[in-house]
Amino acid sequence: MVLNYPDGRLYSDDIPKKPAKQVRTTPPSKRTARTQKKTNFANRGMRFEEAINESNAYYLSRNLAVIHKKPTPIQIVKVDYPRRSAAVIKEAYFKEASTTDYNGIYKGYYVDFEAKETKNKTSFPLKNFHQHQITHMNACRNQGGITFVLLWFSQLQRCFFMDSKTLDRHWQAQATAKKSIPLQVIEAESTEIFLGIAPRIPYLDALDHYIALKEQEHDN
Repeated sequence: MVLNYPDGRLYSDDIPKKPAKQVRTTPPSKRTARTQKKTNFANRGMRFEEAINESNAYYLSRNLAVIHKKPTPIQIVKVDYPRRSAAVIKEAYFKEASTTDYNGIYKGYYVDFEAKETKNKTSFPLKNFHQHQITHMNACRNQGGITFVLLWFSQLQRCFFMDSKTLDRHWQAQATAKKSIPLQVIEAESTEIFLGIAPRIPYLDALDHYIALKEQEHDN
């Protein structure tokens, strides 16, 4: 299937892959550390998203929150029908740039957040975000919603909850400051989420803390 991005780039899963025998002819000892590191990082990234999805399913099953991953809208332009009972999408376009990864309802609040990760150990690059995502989170927050990001340091196995207002401050400061947020700053300005089993990413604990501070500020 071929997917066409809004900026003209193509994504295709029809790219020929090397035969399995060619892969096996390269001894593991000769594979570069860089290649192994990239593979491990990709696996970590997949596990992080899966962990969030499993956490959402846990919250939903216990009537704690209704939060889902947003589907990416696509426009199908070419479909093959190998048989009457099946259809294969051969080419499609992403209709628009995605906003954030997840949204839903928690304790009467509209919740909207993005999940990002880095293999860096000392800072989180702001290039992982896009202007339309920052704009979207700001707009939701201005309407009374709660917007935030989950920052995942894959090499450190550490996760942080950062509200979108704090993220926006760093985003706006890029022109005159560093283009990444140091880990020490994240530790001071965010809430660390300690990994669990059920749920695996208990981010509602951090969200509860944020809501409590928000309501306290409103009362004062």
